[in-house]
Amino acid sequence: MLTGRRYLLAFTPEQEEFSEKIGDACRAVWNTALEQRREYRRRGVWINYVEQARQMAEAKRDFPWLAEAPSHTLQQTLRDLERACETHGTFKVRWRSKRKSPPSFRFPDPKHISVERVSRRWGRVRLPKLGWVRFRWTRPLAGELRNATVLTDGGRWFISFCVEDGLVESAPNGKPAVGVDRGVRIAVAASDGWTRDREFVTPGEAARLKRLQRNLDRQRKGSNRRAATRKKIGKLNARIRSRRTDFTAWTANRLTRDHGVVVVEDLRVRNMTASPKGSVEAPGKNVRQKAALNRAILAKGWGGLLSTLEHKARYNGSRVVRMPAAHTSQRCSACGTVDAKSRESQAVFACTSCAYTANADVNAAKNILGAGLALTGHGDLGVARSVKCQPPKSEAA
Repeated sequence: MLTGRRYLLAFTPEQEEFSEKIGDACRAVWNTALEQRREYRRRGVWINYVEQARQMAEAKRDFPWLAEAPSHTLQQTLRDLERACETHGTFKVRWRSKRKSPPSFRFPDPKHISVERVSRRWGRVRLPKLGWVRFRWTRPLAGELRNATVLTDGGRWFISFCVEDGLVESAPNGKPAVGVDRGVRIAVAASDGWTRDREFVTPGEAARLKRLQRNLDRQRKGSNRRAATRKKIGKLNARIRSRRTDFTAWTANRLTRDHGVVVVEDLRVRNMTASPKGSVEAPGKNVRQKAALNRAILAKGWGGLLSTLEHKARYNGSRVVRMPAAHTSQRCSACGTVDAKSRESQAVFACTSCAYTANADVNAAKNILGAGLALTGHGDLGVARSVKCQPPKSEAA
């Protein structure tokens, strides 16, 4: 299976400066090619990768800064753009801005990449036009190299290797199923009562982040002080993201290792965390509360947990099932009654029909499990119904 290996790079000042130039060239190619594709679509015609690659080769004669970048990285940028336009549509693909899009470029041909281990803690990789670059050897590659991507995160440079590890998807492990509820009070709650949560931001970091954001608002745009403040905020957010990534990886591995089927809600996190609509003339309702909920959802890493679950399930012999999320938090897992009043708070569920009380997230996880088993043909939604979905042979006849 294809998997990723990410390492921290140790660029020299010259290599870091040249990598910035490569990232700028790739961003310029992306934006120019995207505008060209949109202009062609307005005329009712198409332009593909082959024609754009030919035009880019001709443009290198007039723009020396474009010729300095490795050709394969620019060509890969055009391939990525074509795939994005085919998947999402030409007019839905976003621009890459210098402020919001950190430098990133890929070397697609493994024949042009060499990886060596130098010592117990250090390795080095040879990249076109960059030469040998040292990186922290935190784990072996353990596979056949396919490509390498150089990127920045929080002001630091990383390299991500895509390797074929030679493993195949594990056979079903035969372990019991579990329902998983993703919440804002508790990050993960399982139907068997297991819960896991973690604070990704310490109180000191939260206060520092708030102070830096206030400084950023007061500083003049384009000033050196504003750029330094943005760099500090980026480093702090990168540290928070690293904790969240570690949390989702550990949790997903635990759930898929101990369970054969993991049932989760099919939530549209992007739509759920969209900015509240409104204007001065017609302001939106509960805008401040909705913004706080959006921040809480994004802070818990709902989308990252789902993608990590699907990745870990291939190695642990598990299966991830998505089911509709309607009424899972309002339904009683004991009697099946749906009542919004039963959800007293984010933490407490008290059924208005049968007086059943439980942790609200655990109750929702039990409903998710029942709905998932019904969806896969292993059980019903309600507790009072039959265990099997299929009718007996006598009734079917």
